[in-house]
Amino acid sequence: MTRLKSIRLRGGIALFMSLTPAGLGAQTVSNYGTPGLIDIPTAEMLEDGTLAFTAGYFDNTLRATMTFQMLPWVHGSFRYAYIADFDSAGGSTIFGGDRYDRSFDLHFRLREESRRAPAVTLGLRDFGGTGIYASEYLVATKVVRDRFKVTGGVGWGRLAGRGAFSNPLGAFADRFDTRTTEGAPETGQLDFGNWFSGDAALFGGVSWQYNDRLTLLVEYSSDAYTEEQANTSFEVNSPFNFGVQYKFKNGSQLTGSYMYGSTLGLSYTYFLDPHKNVAPGGQGPSPSPLLPVDAVALASWNLPGAGNGAVDGTKRRQAVLGRYLEEEGLRLVYLEERGNSVVVGIENGNYGQAAQAVGRTARLLANTQPPEVERFDIALVANGVPLSVVQVNRADLYELEHDLDGAWRSFTRARVSDSLPLVEGGFVDGAYPNLSYRFGPYLQASFFDPVSPLRYEVGAGLGLDYTIAPGLSLSGAIRQPLIGNLDNATRQSNSVLPRVRSDWTRYASESGLRVEHLTAEYLWRPGADLYARTSFGYLEQMFGGLSAELLWFPVDSRIAFGVEANYVKQRDFDVLFGFQDYSVATGHVSAYYDLPGDYHVQLDVGRYLAGDHGATVSVDREFNNGFKVGAFFTLTDVSFEEFGEGSFDKGIRLEIPVSWLTGRPTRNRLGQVIRPVLRDGGARLNVRNRLYGVTREARSQSLAQGWGRFLR
Repeated sequence: MTRLKSIRLRGGIALFMSLTPAGLGAQTVSNYGTPGLIDIPTAEMLEDGTLAFTAGYFDNTLRATMTFQMLPWVHGSFRYAYIADFDSAGGSTIFGGDRYDRSFDLHFRLREESRRAPAVTLGLRDFGGTGIYASEYLVATKVVRDRFKVTGGVGWGRLAGRGAFSNPLGAFADRFDTRTTEGAPETGQLDFGNWFSGDAALFGGVSWQYNDRLTLLVEYSSDAYTEEQANTSFEVNSPFNFGVQYKFKNGSQLTGSYMYGSTLGLSYTYFLDPHKNVAPGGQGPSPSPLLPVDAVALASWNLPGAGNGAVDGTKRRQAVLGRYLEEEGLRLVYLEERGNSVVVGIENGNYGQAAQAVGRTARLLANTQPPEVERFDIALVANGVPLSVVQVNRADLYELEHDLDGAWRSFTRARVSDSLPLVEGGFVDGAYPNLSYRFGPYLQASFFDPVSPLRYEVGAGLGLDYTIAPGLSLSGAIRQPLIGNLDNATRQSNSVLPRVRSDWTRYASESGLRVEHLTAEYLWRPGADLYARTSFGYLEQMFGGLSAELLWFPVDSRIAFGVEANYVKQRDFDVLFGFQDYSVATGHVSAYYDLPGDYHVQLDVGRYLAGDHGATVSVDREFNNGFKVGAFFTLTDVSFEEFGEGSFDKGIRLEIPVSWLTGRPTRNRLGQVIRPVLRDGGARLNVRNRLYGVTREARSQSLAQGWGRFLR
């Protein structure tokens, strides 16, 4: 079975990657972690949706890069670099004189390669960081005779360090003639005025694919490494770099190089394809085979027996169905017979795709309900609150069981609608109250602290959920840290804003056993297409109080709107039961939109925890198997100077379903938010069970995307 692997690199950087091969087009990746030769970019693209993880080292420089092909014609990269002794010049001892640098890239294809013309792309490197690698380029690549590739381009900024000439764009506007040397005033700002300005220079190279495994690389680099030469012992004796790349059977690449006439380099790239599960066929149990209708009629729970007639038969069928559903990881909470149809309510605790839970339930209903039942109304339920109903005809299950296109045809015949009203008498015995618990290890990580770029904490956690009645529940979770260095962080906040997040080091160092959350929550349906939530208590690690939310989300709509209002106080640093003096009213109006394809956009506008007002924009690419890659940024009325390092809140997030790795059904996910820096501006309250996340899997769009698992 494929496993996750962590590789520890010099400088305290850990690179995490999944050993899952991805099908690639045909390209090499530079030590910048983007399509390129050795140090220069090419005009190539990764296959759509591919994630590439690269670690590259030469002389005193180490770069770790994650690149995501977010669209067929554009990819973005996040890079973390370590440059030894970069800040030692002039006697500086900041962080020991070493530089830890964060940067973002964007790369756009302007035209695809044709038989006679090359591919052409435009790139922005380090457009939102400190500017150490800041450069822009226009590059073309052409394949000659299948195995020979030629690349040539023009670069600005850092890529104009050698052989520079006057900027040809100066013919269009005077602003292109001069480039400021200071870079952006603060890390994180976009220095639009410098883009494609100043002198320009040419770069280029060739690659020759000797065979399916081995590729030879030669390039001319226009990067003179001016700052490295001035601040470190790095020497540039030649503009030419030479490399040999070996491609492994799993698609990963290892490149060795001789760079700038003075040093050896080594880089490794691993490609991950989110489209493809590690275990594509799945390793969970197969669904129950459909029993012949006459066999179901003769089943003991459908035969007349002693007792109270029809009521007795219903109870027997309920007990059998509940037992079978429990074996599937589903919980029966509602059962009502309505003439020739039956309404069931299930809580899905096992399947990442709600469509698979519906399919398993439908088959079990066909195997347990008497022949006169012709239709199954399957309500997806959360904490006793119905989210939507999927109507499945019993005859369709039998007709399409062995159909090669049965999954899609079954969706066209099914009907997804807003939830039917669930009456009090339909809830099964023992459904409520209900107690569930979670116990196991946890891992909490912090990235990019300049003193220690990776901090972590491993411990044990216990969570309890007690649903008293439909919609009403109590929930709590405690954690006990065991090992790690998260509590050793000594970097103190210098924020001029209320320290709603930047004091995270104090929460880590001054707490032991923690009450992560302790809440009372009520979910209900105020009307058609409407959902409401009220939560009270210790809502998250740093804040407690009252939270209320209302969501409008029609079952067949791509768009949803919500409003949330909170009044909270900041918790004590020991994360137990005390509060500090700081309190704030915060809330947002939110819009959610499922774009055609794999993309999802969210806009949140309102007041944040530090009292600032602004908006957060989030864009995610969500694959049908639940794998998610996204990015977000927040701009508020806090100035870049007040915000401090980073200028504004932004980040990248990954969410990997455990079933993607194991092939076994589970709703568990591995998630990580990668923020260049955590500050107080744009900080939002972390509330459990926000309504959009609770309801979305039961909407027709999400069900359609996952319907391929209806018969699985």
